[in-house]
Order: sequence, then structure tokens, then C-alpha cells
Amino acid sequence: MTDDLTAGIVQDDLTGQVLMLGFLDEEALRLTRETGLVHFHSRSRNQLWKKGETSGNTLSVVSISEDCDGDALLISAIPAGPTCHTGSVSCFGDAESFGTLSRLWATIKSRRDERPDGSYTLSLLEGGVEAAGRKVVEEAVEVLLAATDHAGGGPPERVAEEAADLFYHMMVLLAERGIELGSVMEVLDHRAR
Repeated sequence: MTDDLTAGIVQDDLTGQVLMLGFLDEEALRLTRETGLVHFHSRSRNQLWKKGETSGNTLSVVSISEDCDGDALLISAIPAGPTCHTGSVSCFGDAESFGTLSRLWATIKSRRDERPDGSYTLSLLEGGVEAAGRKVVEEAVEVLLAATDHAGGGPPERVAEEAADLFYHMMVLLAERGIELGSVMEVLDHRAR
């Protein structure tokens, strides 16, 4: 704790990536808990500020936990856009970032919740598990065909494109079933140990 400010480390709830470090005073912590959006105390301006108040790139709180000494906070959040003022997903750089995955998940969920006319994602969601599942199978076959073609000298870009389609359709299937992407990430994290 520095001059009644507590360090707050913000981590993407879906990917586990560290997004930023900010400082919270009592008022910032209270508003963060009350509103569900991360607030900080600006040391340079000596005032309260809501993350994203000008950019719109807010941080929606999932959980807040203290470290073992009680002098720092870990804030698990879902970002609405890039976190860094430079436009990067993280203030610590985007190397090995899964920020795109997080943004795609947020977009898929917004299509499900806001139901915009003409949305391809919404048409899959409305088609139920059969429509989304059919696309997953189709895209999986296309990944295999592209990989086989690549083994014979075909372009690697095609494998990446087909894999991206498969990721997208898998995420739509998860959203249709009401399964959070974070649940899948937890399983992967456990398996990576």
C-alpha cells in the first residue's frame, strides 16, 4: 500500500493474460464493487477515474481477491476492447496474447444477447445445437483437408484460415449451449500442468 493506495493487477478472466496495473483508493474500490466496472485513483491527476470512461474500453469485474499480505488486489475482468491506451490488448504487450479470442467471445455473446438483424452468428444461434454443431463438423473436415493439402505442399495460410473458422464455430456452439469460454480455458489450463 502506497499513501493509502492499493495496487490492482487486472487479469483477463477468459485468457488469464495480465492486462494492466492501476491503483485503487477506498472510493475506487467501493465504486468498482458497486458498479461492476473497474475504477482507479489516478496518481498523476490525483483523482478517481473509471477505466474506459473516454475510450469506452471498460473492464467488467468478475472477481476481486487480495494477495496473502492484503496489500495488493487481483482483479479478474472481461475487457470491452483493448486495455492499453496505445491500443494494445495489454499494457504489457501483446506477445502470445489471446486477446482476439476474448474479443471474439464478447462479440458472439453480444450477438446472442442483442439479436441484431442480419447477423450470421445469430442465425447459427437460432438454429440451435444442430446448426452450430453441423458447422463445427464441416469446419473440422475443412481443417483436415487443408492440413492434408499443406502436407503435400499447399499453403499454410489455408490451414490457419480453416482453423480460425473452426475456432469461431466452436465458440458459437458454446454460446448456444450457455457454456462460458472460461470453462474451456480452465480445462485447458488444468491439462497444461
